[in-house]
Amino acid sequence: MSAVLPPAATVPAAPPGPLREFWISFSANKGAVGGMAVVAFLLLLALFAPWIAPHAPDVTNSAAFLKPPAWQEGGSVQYLLGTDAIGRDILSRLIWGSRLSLSIGLAVVAIAMAVGIALGLVAGFARGITEITIMRFMDILLTLPSLLLAIVIVAILGPGLVNAMLAVAVVVLPHYVRITRAAVIAETSRDYVTAARVSGAGTLRLMFSEVLPNCAAPLIVQASLGVSTAILDAAALGFLGLGAQPPSPEWGTMLADAREFVLRAWWVVTFPGLMILVAVLAFNLMGDGLRDALDPKLKR
Repeated sequence: MSAVLPPAATVPAAPPGPLREFWISFSANKGAVGGMAVVAFLLLLALFAPWIAPHAPDVTNSAAFLKPPAWQEGGSVQYLLGTDAIGRDILSRLIWGSRLSLSIGLAVVAIAMAVGIALGLVAGFARGITEITIMRFMDILLTLPSLLLAIVIVAILGPGLVNAMLAVAVVVLPHYVRITRAAVIAETSRDYVTAARVSGAGTLRLMFSEVLPNCAAPLIVQASLGVSTAILDAAALGFLGLGAQPPSPEWGTMLADAREFVLRAWWVVTFPGLMILVAVLAFNLMGDGLRDALDPKLKR
C-alpha cells in the first residue's frame, strides 16, 4: 500500500520590487503610457535632429516660397510639410525646434526646482519670520498673472532666450517652494527625523539626507507637469517676440513669423501649433500617471 504524501507547501510569491510596483501602477493609466511614449519620441527627435532633419533649419530656397505640403497640389516630396515665407523647410525647423523647446522646458524646471527646493527647505526648517517672509513673497508672485509677470521680467531684462527662461523660472518657482515646504513640515514630525536629531544630526544633514529624499515624489510630479507649462510660456513669449529671436526654430517664434500667412498658407501656422499641443499634452498625461503611481492614496 503506497504512502500518501502530504501536499507540498505553497511558497508565497515574493512582493514586486519598487520599480516593478511603480511600473504596474503607472502602466494602469494608458494615457500616461501614451504620453511617455510621445515624450520619448520628442526626446529622440531632439537628440538626433542633425541626422533626422532633411534640411538645415535656416537654409532658404528662393524657388520654394510658401510651398504646400507634399500631399497637396503644388507640393513636393522634397518638403514634406511645405516651406515658410522665405523657403525654409518646415519639417526640419520643427525637428530642430523640438531640441530648443525641450531644452527650454528642462532648463526652466531645473532652475525652478533648485531654487524652490532650497527656499522650501529653509522655510520648512527655519519657521518664524524667515518662513513668513519667503511664503508671503511666493504668495505675491502667485497673485500676478503668470504670462504678464513673465512679460514684465523679460521687458526689464531684455528680449532673448536666456532671459525668457529666467522669467518663466521665476513664474513657476512658487509651486516648488510651496510643495517643498508642505512636505518638509509633514516629514519633520515623523519618528525617523526625531531619531536622527537625537543622534546628533545637524540641520543640513536633516535637510538633504533625511527629509529631502522623502519629499521627492510630489516634486517629481510637479516637475513633469512644469515642463509643459515652461514650454507653453516660452512659446507665448516667443510668439510675442520676447523669447527666442529669429531665425531660431523655436515653435512659438515660428508661429509669430507665420501670423500674416494664416489665411493663405495654413501649414505654416498649423504644424508648429500642433507640436506645442502634442508636447504639452504628452507631459501633462505623463505627469498624471506619475502622480497616480507615486501617491499611495491614488494607486489603482
